[in-house]
Amino acid sequence: MVEDKKKTTAKKTTAKKATAKKATAKKATAKKAAKKIEKIPIIVDVPRVKKIYIDEVVPILKKEFGYKNPMQVPTIKKIVVNIGIGEALDSNSALNAANNDLMKITGQKPKQNRAKVSIANFKLREGSVIGTSVTLRGKRMWQFYDRLVNIALPRVRDFRGIKRSGFDGRGNYSLGMRDQSTFPEIDYNEIDKMRGLQIILVNSANSDEEGMRLFELLGMPFIKLED
Repeated sequence: MVEDKKKTTAKKTTAKKATAKKATAKKATAKKAAKKIEKIPIIVDVPRVKKIYIDEVVPILKKEFGYKNPMQVPTIKKIVVNIGIGEALDSNSALNAANNDLMKITGQKPKQNRAKVSIANFKLREGSVIGTSVTLRGKRMWQFYDRLVNIALPRVRDFRGIKRSGFDGRGNYSLGMRDQSTFPEIDYNEIDKMRGLQIILVNSANSDEEGMRLFELLGMPFIKLED
């Protein structure tokens, strides 16, 4: 009986040792797998124009304007796209059409702009919808700027460059476009009416000179200065 008890206890101890070895082996394999996962590089989808800004534009601006801190270098903060809808006071279809066009162009749902005061001469009441707008930031902002500079503006008829007089004194630039059909997302056959767009490029520059140089390096087709 004593020998049987010894045999059973020996079997139990060997079984415990085997399970302990298996547990340690599992922990070791888990650690190896975690290390392998850590070594996999994370792929970040950076917009093309933003990559150009980081790699090429920032060093040039630091050299030209003498910025000591990289955070001082001007950058685009947001882009605001507006469509004024005067006929929205009489028909709701105009508002829906403008919203659909702006959504196709920017890839973002627009918000409605309402009148803050009533003006009797224009038959305008407070709270009436007078336009629609979109504010773009981050990845969508850089992608929209790329399409604006490289696709939409060159499609304008008889395009010879944009004026340099659209700055507000703090580096922000305001650009007006006659119709929405210059953007490739808009089908000309589905347009109910030509509507103008106002595009405001807001950046962190302190002067018009810095803002203009930023947009020039980012490919904005300004009218060339005469020598």
